[in-house]
Amino acid sequence: MSEQARLLVVDDEQVVRESLYHWFTQDGYNVDTADNAKAALQKLRDASWDVLLVDIKMPGMDGLQLHAKIKAQDPDLPVIIMTAYASVDTAVRALKEGAYDYVVKPFDPEELEHVVRGAVERHKLVRENARLKLHIAAIAEEGISEIIGKSAQIQQVKELIRTVAGSDTTVLIIGESGTGKELVARAIHHAGPRRQMPLVSVNCAGLPETLVESELFGHERGAFTGAEYKRKGKFELADGGTIFIDEIGDISAKTQIDLLRVLEEKAFTRVGGSTQVASDFRVIAATNQDLKTLMEQGRFRRDLFYRINVFTIALPPLRERRGDIPLLVEHFMAVSANALKKPLCRVSQDALDALMAYDWPGNIRELENAIERGMLVQKGDELRAADLPITNTGAKPSGNSRSLEEFESRHIQEVLDSLDGNVAQAARVLAIDRVTLYNKIRKYDLKRQ
Repeated sequence: MSEQARLLVVDDEQVVRESLYHWFTQDGYNVDTADNAKAALQKLRDASWDVLLVDIKMPGMDGLQLHAKIKAQDPDLPVIIMTAYASVDTAVRALKEGAYDYVVKPFDPEELEHVVRGAVERHKLVRENARLKLHIAAIAEEGISEIIGKSAQIQQVKELIRTVAGSDTTVLIIGESGTGKELVARAIHHAGPRRQMPLVSVNCAGLPETLVESELFGHERGAFTGAEYKRKGKFELADGGTIFIDEIGDISAKTQIDLLRVLEEKAFTRVGGSTQVASDFRVIAATNQDLKTLMEQGRFRRDLFYRINVFTIALPPLRERRGDIPLLVEHFMAVSANALKKPLCRVSQDALDALMAYDWPGNIRELENAIERGMLVQKGDELRAADLPITNTGAKPSGNSRSLEEFESRHIQEVLDSLDGNVAQAARVLAIDRVTLYNKIRKYDLKRQ
């Protein structure tokens, strides 16, 4: 045997114990014996075993009683009952109570060894399955542990992830930009049964309308100008895994129809193609918009909404869980120190006060960028409030801003000011692409310092 299996023989007859000891020792087993049930239970407490051979008739506690105690202590430990012909009925009863098998005296050594080997193999499989389950659970928790926070809101989010991860249920994640929707999607995927297959992400807000269909469904060669090669879309790449559709509220009416059909049929046609392509995928969608309002305005299909809104996870904005800010600051400072090859410093009280007072319209993404910028310019052994790109600490938009455009203009200007006019960083904080941000800067005639 490649590994010495541990076998415990329990029988009140010395000749049986000695015979079995010699047989199985020669076959490569690690064998020990006990002459009564009490001694056997002590050996069970002292060591681990792969299989037990238990005589059914013993003085004091008999084999059935011993078997019951063994099962109470270790339900997965295989027990083989040894019996005489006259006690076969009792042995069958032991099988009904969970014994692995029974053998009848006198033994055929080869037959007995075959039964014991089968019990050992089964026990190894049970232990391996238990180990794999623990490993999978650890992987799942590792993904969930990336969601930093101890607030009641975040604990609830983590519990919802654990609840839905093990199924193929479609999930809709809602929350403001920068609240960590993609992080939650990754946690769901890695905690689920499709974790070994790809997680494919597509951000609908970052794609021109002309490219959305090609990005989702792929295209054939020559389907449009510039399509020199056949290209697989996100749904095809997600076969066997998960597709994460971010900012689903931004897709056009036509794409909504195509998307609904794909979700219902799990099949689609590439742009410029005529052949149906099947794909097995799980869907996780996300949006920072109010889809119900969009439905009332006729901008989002009701049937698509009901198709994706099976299990909803709502992410709270950072301003509603300020108690998590110190943990997030500590984490982002460590990440930035490592990336910038700088020693990890401490955060000063005035900096922490400023971070706690600010309303974080860009949520966690804005906080991460603020810490990165602060760590970049920080000198000495402290991160100070002056190092942080935070203006109007704790201030909220003026009550004079009545329209959505006024609010958007003011918010974009504040973000640009806090980042010294850096458009790339501002686009990351605002969760939009740079082209969109440049267009809004021109539209609102905003200033870049």
